[in-house]
Amino acid sequence: MANIARVEVLFKSPGPQPNGLQAAPDGLWCIDQGDNRVYRLDYGTGRTLFEAQTTTDRSSGITVGGGFLWVASTYNARIARLDIDTAETMEEYDCPGKGIVAWRDPAEDARVTGAHGLEWRDGLLYVASPPSQHVHVMDVATWRCLREFRAPGIRVHGLAWADDGTLWAADTTAGTVSRLDTRDGRVLDAFRVEAPAEVHGLTMHEGVLWYCDAHTCDIGRLII
Repeated sequence: MANIARVEVLFKSPGPQPNGLQAAPDGLWCIDQGDNRVYRLDYGTGRTLFEAQTTTDRSSGITVGGGFLWVASTYNARIARLDIDTAETMEEYDCPGKGIVAWRDPAEDARVTGAHGLEWRDGLLYVASPPSQHVHVMDVATWRCLREFRAPGIRVHGLAWADDGTLWAADTTAGTVSRLDTRDGRVLDAFRVEAPAEVHGLTMHEGVLWYCDAHTCDIGRLII
C-alpha cells in the first residue's frame, strides 16, 4: 500500500498565491506568485516578520544560499539573486531547462516558462524545471550546469533536502513527493499527498517537510 502523508495545516500565507518555501534559522521564507512579494514568517504563528516587493515575474521557488535569496522568476525564465535584507535584485541569470511545459504543448497560446523549486548546497543551486522535467545542478560562480537528472512525473515543483543528503521533489500534478539520489535521479522513497491538498513549495524544518498550497494559501507540514 502506498505511503500517504498526513497533512497538518498550520496557517494561511499572507500573500494570495504562495508558491515557494525555504526554512531558515530566522523564519520561513515564502515567495508569492500572485503579488511577487517575499515574506519571512514565524514558524509558530505565521506572523510576518519581514516582507518586500521583488522585481520577479510570477515566481515559483525560493532558497537561501551564499548570503543571498535566490528566486525562480518563472514567467520570464530567470533566476534572480536578491539582497537578503532588502529583496533588491542583485543579478539575474538565464533559467536552465526553460521551455513549454508538457501539459500546455502544443496549445497555440503556450509560452516559454522557467523554474519552480530551488535548493542550495555547497555553492551549487539545484533548480527544478517543469518544462525539462529535470533538476539542473548549477555552479553559481560560473552559472554552468554541472549535471542534471530526471524528476518523477510531469510537473516537478518544490525541493527539500533530506537529512541524509538526498533530495525530496514534489510533483504537483501527481500528488507525489519522491526522495531522489542527486547523482542520477534514482527514486529511493516516495509518498502521496491526497487531494484537495497540493504541494507547491516544499522545505525541510527540524526534520519535518513543510509545504505551501498556491490554491488554498495553506502552509503546513507533511507527516510521514
